[in-house]
Amino acid sequence: MKPMSTFVPAPAPARRRALQWAAAGLAAAASGPLWAQRPTALEVWKDASCGCCHDWIAHMQQNGFAVTAHDTGNNAVRARLGLAAKYGSCHTALVGGYVVEGHVAAAEVRRLLREKPQALGLAVPGMPVGSPGMDGPEYKGRRDKYDTLLVLPDGTSRVYQRHA
Repeated sequence: MKPMSTFVPAPAPARRRALQWAAAGLAAAASGPLWAQRPTALEVWKDASCGCCHDWIAHMQQNGFAVTAHDTGNNAVRARLGLAAKYGSCHTALVGGYVVEGHVAAAEVRRLLREKPQALGLAVPGMPVGSPGMDGPEYKGRRDKYDTLLVLPDGTSRVYQRHA
């Protein structure tokens, strides 16, 4: 009668390496997809002396965007990108092929990039107090009601997000 074969474990270094690979795989799966871990590139055009633009850029960076800023003003870029002046604000950005005009919240930009609507982009016309970049201590907690608009390819818009 033949003896039953018994399990012989792999040598300790090979077993340790396999466990390390398994642990690394589990950690990667738990931390989400790789694209979510890399900053999203955002290019912004603004006036060099605009403090609220600087604050909006800081908001975007804190929310995972890698910002390249151009201190050349934004009117010519806004026009070149096809966004009407009626949607204008103090800075214009480009991210994922979309225009982002003004003090749009990072969460709304993420939603835009996730949903990928047929649109030119998002706009917060003017400079509403309480929007990202217009929410510093000098405003003493004041928050104006405003809308983030989804600007469609034909130049019309609809409300994308209301802010009360």
